[in-house]
Formats: sequence, structure tokens, C-alpha cells
Amino acid sequence: MSEKKVKIGIIGGSALDDVEILEGRKEIYRVTPYGSPSDVLIEGRINGVDCILLARHGRRHSISPSNVNYRANIWALKDIGCTHILASTLCGSLQEELKPGDIVIVDGFIDRTTKRIQTYYDGNENSPVGVCHIPMEPAFCHRTREVLIETAMQQGIPVHDKGTVVAIEGPRFSSKAESLMFKQWGGDLVNMTTCPEVVLAKEAGLLYATIGLVTDYDCWRPNTENVCVEDVLETGKSNVDKILQLFTNAVTNIAQKDWTQTINDLQKTVHNAVMIPHDE
Repeated sequence: MSEKKVKIGIIGGSALDDVEILEGRKEIYRVTPYGSPSDVLIEGRINGVDCILLARHGRRHSISPSNVNYRANIWALKDIGCTHILASTLCGSLQEELKPGDIVIVDGFIDRTTKRIQTYYDGNENSPVGVCHIPMEPAFCHRTREVLIETAMQQGIPVHDKGTVVAIEGPRFSSKAESLMFKQWGGDLVNMTTCPEVVLAKEAGLLYATIGLVTDYDCWRPNTENVCVEDVLETGKSNVDKILQLFTNAVTNIAQKDWTQTINDLQKTVHNAVMIPHDE
């Protein structure tokens, strides 16, 4: 069995949607069976490793979280040959110890979205045949998460090695009652984009991991200003170099490993999750 060559998709959220991290940049336009991705795919290399950069909300940040075409984004990255996805997301903190500016290597999610299609197996003519009951534990690729954590240690970047994100529909922020409820549920972070992105990536057989950057304390914390767009973007921009350092070095470390078995195991999981209709 030959070793699978890696190609790494990088999905940038707010503050990381058009950065100069790729060598030999080339814009590629893609249309998928599910429509167009949020923006062009930017192909290039990081330290000699093939990568694709995609702005989740578009490079002008013009797409609301509810209107992101998550299916097209993930499909386009798979279609162009990606084996991995490294995603970034700005998050509110639901826990005292997760402070603005902190980085969390997310390992779980609670889905509170309501308007988003979460599967490619939707019964439409151009979609795969069957119904996919994809298991979502583990939700994120354990080996890819380990590489991110090890890379952070090598680079001297403090990170929290686990955290559960509550994905809300948005684009509004949470009410205080909601924020307190999410905290009581055991959520560590809150954002608007992890779901269905993580679900679709797993269904597509891609090894997916997320870096969450804490920007605020949402609105649950007494004697603290409530979350606002200005503070979120300012914290994101002031920490973008730290995320880029982690991403670029993680790409190198990922490429040094053999992922053949991990990819095959995930593809087997997806295959076994699909129920094909049969004639009565």
C-alpha cells in the first residue's frame, strides 16, 4: 500500500480569510454539485507542502454564517485533492480559564444550528446514493489534533488541548440566558461555524481539526463588557500571527507523517455509515 501524499486545506474564518501564507499562489474557480464555494480556492505551497486556502465567509467577509455554502466548500476541497482540513474560528469563552487571546484545539461540539443542511446524501439527483448516518465521535481527527498540540509546544505557543464548542445559528450573538445555559451544559466555547463544517468534512472522508481563538467572554460573565463585533475583530487581528505560525509549522509536521491508514480508516467508517436503498 503506497503512502498517501497529503494536501492540506486551510479554511480561514474572520481575521484569517486572505493572508499571504502561500508560495506560488494561484486562484482556482470551482463549481460543485452543491453550488459555488464561498470564494476562489487559492492554491500554493507552505514549506513545500501543497495547500489550498479558502475564506469561509469570502475574502470581503460578505457571507453570513447561516449563508455559507458549507457543502460546496468541503466538496471543493475534497475534489481538488485535499486529505486534511485545518480550520480557524473566532470563539466566545464560556469558561473563566479560557481568556481572550487563548487558543483552543477543539475536540467536541454541541450543535445549536437550525437552518443548515448537514449531509451530502440528501436524495437529490447529483448527490451520493443512500442515507449516511455518520458517527461523530470522535468529531475531530485525533491524529491531526495531536499534531497541532505538538506543534504548539515546539513553537512555544500556549494552547488548551481540548474544548467543546457550542455552534449557534447566528448571526446574532447569544442572550445572557442562552450563554449561561451553554455554560451549564459543559460548553467551553461558542461560535457560529463549526457545524455543519465538521460533519461534512467527516462525511467527505477528510481529516479535520479546528483551532479556536478566544475573543471575548460572550455575555455570561459578571462585570465584563458583553461581546461586540469591534472587540471580536480586534482580538482576532491582534492574534492572527500566532495562528499563522501554528498553521504553517503544523502543515510541515503533518506532511512528515504517513496518513495512509488514518485516511483508509475514515473512508471505511464513511462507507459503513451509508445505508443504500434496496428493492422491496
